[in-house]
Amino acid sequence: MNIDKAVLGFAGFVVLLGLALGWLVSPYGYLLTAFAGLNMIQSSITGFCPAAIVFRKLGLRGGSAFT
Repeated sequence: MNIDKAVLGFAGFVVLLGLALGWLVSPYGYLLTAFAGLNMIQSSITGFCPAAIVFRKLGLRGGSAFT
């Protein structure tokens, strides 16, 4: 698995987690989904993604988006 796939998988997990929290616990859980969406937009523009940095430090190899 490379960094690109790990970031996409993690983003999908965070979105689903935020939806579940918003539905089952509190409407404030939807803020997690909003944060994930905003982070995906900013990383597509700037190329900076904190999750990619963490996955790189965990030893995953670079992909085409996050090298």
